[in-house]
Amino acid sequence: MAGLRDTVPDRDLVLQMRPEELGEILLTIVRPYIQNGMFLTEQVGKVSSSRGYNHFGYVDGNDPEVERATAHAWAWLERELLILPADGIDGAHGFKVLSRDGEKIVAKEIDFSHLRALASFPKSLLHPAIADKVYAALSRNDLDGAVGFAFRSVEEAVRAAGKFRPTDVGVALMRAAFDKDKGPLADNTQPDAERDALAHLFAGAIGSYKNPHSHRTVGLKDMKDAQEMVVLASHLLGIVDARAPKP
Repeated sequence: MAGLRDTVPDRDLVLQMRPEELGEILLTIVRPYIQNGMFLTEQVGKVSSSRGYNHFGYVDGNDPEVERATAHAWAWLERELLILPADGIDGAHGFKVLSRDGEKIVAKEIDFSHLRALASFPKSLLHPAIADKVYAALSRNDLDGAVGFAFRSVEEAVRAAGKFRPTDVGVALMRAAFDKDKGPLADNTQPDAERDALAHLFAGAIGSYKNPHSHRTVGLKDMKDAQEMVVLASHLLGIVDARAPKP
């Protein structure tokens, strides 16, 4: 069975890895260690040495630093529900099983990188009005759905706050709502140039990110791009909250 060193020959690199990065590697070598659907995490990646020890292959004997790093990686995988305790007495004795998503990753049916990117993206960055649906869409890797919903929510919030008609949509709605002279959501205490710039910001965001998703399947592939877009939508929603008439 492959040891950790077979996949990552450089011990120092293992010690520099974040738990999610090392966790991905451990999942790539876990299959041969599974017996009756279960495995012990501390055994995955270990090999027998010439002196009869079971270790991680970087030194002849115990390697506490590598064992600590792999323990952190397994803890991250369990926290992300990619591995789970086995049922009953086996789980009490430390045996683990792969979750459904874990199985798909091992079978290469799911790209681990999108789950890793999602795990590093705090849900708290998102506006409460869109947080649950957007985060759920991102977790399904439905990037188009996440971005489309986020910017439709911006359009709907602007329409409601400015008391516009249902037929007022898109870039024209943004320019009317934030018009520097008579827009209901413009802040007349700000300089003309800043009011004008904010109207351009809303119009540009809706034109660039909402309208394409309304008319066609964009086909976003990069999780980071989608995350940046929905954070922008959250920022715009916060501006609308601040400008909306108070009851």
